[in-house]
Amino acid sequence: MLFHKLLLCLMLVPLMASAITVQDDRGEPVQLSRPAERVASVSTFGADLLLALGMKPAAITRFGPFDQPDYLAGSLQGVPVIGSRSQVNMELLSEVAPDLVLAIRRYTEKDASRFAEIAPYAALNLVTLNDSIRAVSIAGELVGRTVDAEQINRSFQRQLETYRKQAPGGLSAALLVTGGEAPFIYYDHFLTAELLNWLNVDNLGGELSEPEQGLPLGYRIRLEDLLKQNPDVIFLFESNKERAFTQNPIWPYLKAVRRGQVYEVGQHWKEAAGPIARSLVLQEMAHRLYPELFTMPELPESLRSKPYR
Repeated sequence: MLFHKLLLCLMLVPLMASAITVQDDRGEPVQLSRPAERVASVSTFGADLLLALGMKPAAITRFGPFDQPDYLAGSLQGVPVIGSRSQVNMELLSEVAPDLVLAIRRYTEKDASRFAEIAPYAALNLVTLNDSIRAVSIAGELVGRTVDAEQINRSFQRQLETYRKQAPGGLSAALLVTGGEAPFIYYDHFLTAELLNWLNVDNLGGELSEPEQGLPLGYRIRLEDLLKQNPDVIFLFESNKERAFTQNPIWPYLKAVRRGQVYEVGQHWKEAAGPIARSLVLQEMAHRLYPELFTMPELPESLRSKPYR
């Protein structure tokens, strides 16, 4: 009898060792009996990270106006698209039969119970740089690639430190989006704006009074107020509408406009939490700010930032 009990214990050890419990950004436990292999990505982050780890997602959500994240090239061909990050087709998700759902928290938490009926659900904040670092660690552990995920984070931290040492600073910039009369400008804690800080650039969006809350990401700013701050460089995020604020009589008087330092950037600048995206944005941003010091990263011409005309 003792021998049989010992044998049973020995058989259970590898099963117990492969079980995983990780807290997501809600503080909720995500429990898996073994590392996930079929991961549905309800955010660009999941697809980005999985590809960086040499894996392929079981399903993805749309990337802005695109079915697939264009900056990830053809790596996601054949992967089912299950809707948008804010409106997932649960029927399609169920058909995919994932063993884990990696999701952006602010768009999906309201449907947490519906996701959990299909597969374990991990909600990730994906707003700040720290969110990105933590999400890489969480997701890496859930897919059984903890060591690789930590290496990805360490590599990016080294890249940040290197760029900070090389960037001379002395510049200001604004990150703008929307097609309305008053553009939306991002606060400092938004990941892409944080990268400006690592390049010794003053983000004119300023600080959120309680940045630990994460939201809102920014605010509307009048052109008159933007002119008072007069950024050296302006980055325009993609908009599906004509940018009405660029027709404002004040627009041509902005320093960045007069100097030709207004750039339209790709969708990955808005969804930069993934390890591939955040590195590309850092490199491209550095090149536009300090073209004599930093080269443009390898991107297809169609995906590169370009001067706004």
